[in-house]
Amino acid sequence: MKILVPVKRVIDSNVKARVKADQTGVDLANVKMSMNPFDEIAVEEAVRLKEGKEHHAAGTASEIVVVSIGVTQAQETIRTALAMGADRGILVQSDTDLEPLAIAKLLKAVVDEEKPDLILMGKQSIDGDNNAVGQMLAALLDWPQATFAGKLEIAGGKATVTREVDGGLQTVAAELPAVVTVDLRLNTPRYASLPNIMKAKKKEIVTKSVADYGVDTADRLKVLKVTEPAKRSAGIKVADAAELVANLKNAGVL
Repeated sequence: MKILVPVKRVIDSNVKARVKADQTGVDLANVKMSMNPFDEIAVEEAVRLKEGKEHHAAGTASEIVVVSIGVTQAQETIRTALAMGADRGILVQSDTDLEPLAIAKLLKAVVDEEKPDLILMGKQSIDGDNNAVGQMLAALLDWPQATFAGKLEIAGGKATVTREVDGGLQTVAAELPAVVTVDLRLNTPRYASLPNIMKAKKKEIVTKSVADYGVDTADRLKVLKVTEPAKRSAGIKVADAAELVANLKNAGVL
């Protein structure tokens, strides 16, 4: 079984994002960049499917292909995935930040070439937080989808996904090929060891351009303004429970 894992280069989750002075976007100058955390979880799950870790049978996955759409530096993000255990990478080079629909169209073109049996991807990126590419890709491919996976099992040509919903847990099954987007509780990604980092340098990364796929990536949306969230006002201290209840009543909460 071949697994395709899309990954994105984003601001490191430990870095505080800064808005540009002209409010046109987030300032990326001299900022540490890393793999999107949800994508990292997807890579880890794909590697476990190949290795037979946790509840997966060994050899469930035969090949793991990682694809990233972005600037040249996204090669480092792909190298991280290769060091974790992926087999090869594809970089679709784009100097502009593409919208979710354009990303989904490009991924569909990659899928048409690679013909994977399963697409594992993060439920969303932590920069745009759109939570849209996985669903759009499934629609374009006309494949079944299972989103927000907290547990994944592959057997009998099906992907069985347990996902968190408001009322508890929901289990769904999708015939392969399918698109599965992953959530935080699926696994804890490994740290790449030094030997695997060195091995990753020898693994193949094919670089292509958006034009190679003949996909319409024109923007459909216009960003009007980007601002930082309003600062929270300071709280107050109360002497006892009675004062707390009184303050809540005054605020109209009780």
